[in-house]
Amino acid sequence: MRASVIVPAYNAEKTIGQCLDALADQTIGRSEYEIIVVDDGSNDATAEVVARHQDIKSIKQGNAGPAAARNNGVSQAEAPVIVFTDSDCVPQPDWLEKMIGPLEADPNVTAVKGAYRTKQHQIAARFVQLEYEDKYDLLRKRENIDFVDTYSAAFRRDVFLQFKGYDTSFKVACAEDVELSYRMHNAGHRMIFAPQALVYHLHPATLAAYFRKKFKFAYWRMLAVRKNPNKLVSDSHTPQVMKLQLLLAPMIIALLLLGLFGRVFVYGSVFAALAFLLISLPFTLKALAKDPVVGSLSPLILLGRAAAQFAGVFRGLIDWYLVRKSKSTADQRDNRI
Repeated sequence: MRASVIVPAYNAEKTIGQCLDALADQTIGRSEYEIIVVDDGSNDATAEVVARHQDIKSIKQGNAGPAAARNNGVSQAEAPVIVFTDSDCVPQPDWLEKMIGPLEADPNVTAVKGAYRTKQHQIAARFVQLEYEDKYDLLRKRENIDFVDTYSAAFRRDVFLQFKGYDTSFKVACAEDVELSYRMHNAGHRMIFAPQALVYHLHPATLAAYFRKKFKFAYWRMLAVRKNPNKLVSDSHTPQVMKLQLLLAPMIIALLLLGLFGRVFVYGSVFAALAFLLISLPFTLKALAKDPVVGSLSPLILLGRAAAQFAGVFRGLIDWYLVRKSKSTADQRDNRI
């Protein structure tokens, strides 16, 4: 057996069927890989949908979060390579082959990251796809990355276990994969990007949902950075300009409000807004070339994104750094964030 594919699932009755259908129809022979679904305490029909699929190893656990679910799946995996995807992803037929190929070809490669695509037509979803593609452009330039997302991730099982898997203090599907990637990269492991290993995904369909997701990710990202402080400066996945946008967005808003007390603050907000537009220009031009409608809206969406991220970072700094929550408190944190 070459690979164990692990899919954590929580209330995934609407999506996991397509995911499992796609996983069963890979270019690699079915006898060469196993599929493991870890039901993380679902209270819908997820178990029934999984049961309708043949040759699936199904594991049930009480709700403990995706990090614990993935670790549970790995503990029962039999292959030397473990591969993760999410229950709302639909892998392409050659996805598994593209994911495990680099690990089999090069013993120095420890982990592999694939890529997202979407078939959605909503403005928000199209923007999210362009955002990912912008980050993929950064990853293509690197021979060694430090950011392997669980929607399309492969690891050598022995190395994954050496690092004790995902940190289960991350109770939601947010940044636990980043934290493990940071640890592995800091220890000198080589991880690579495989852009042809594609999974189709349902991105946020509305801007409100997108901004909520950005707040949530920024919040939990602060915990990952607290555990790996050297990654505060840079990583292979995050454009540096995004950090400048994150600082400028609240500055624009604050100066606009202060404009009630003096014209100089209004001028300051205009200057900050122009600076924001200037540093956002490369992404905007790239987006315009690929999707003129979304590209024309991207400056406003980028501003909203930066504001949501700043709010998440600010809340994360308070909780994870200033208040310095105890581990027991962190373990009790749930989907309220």
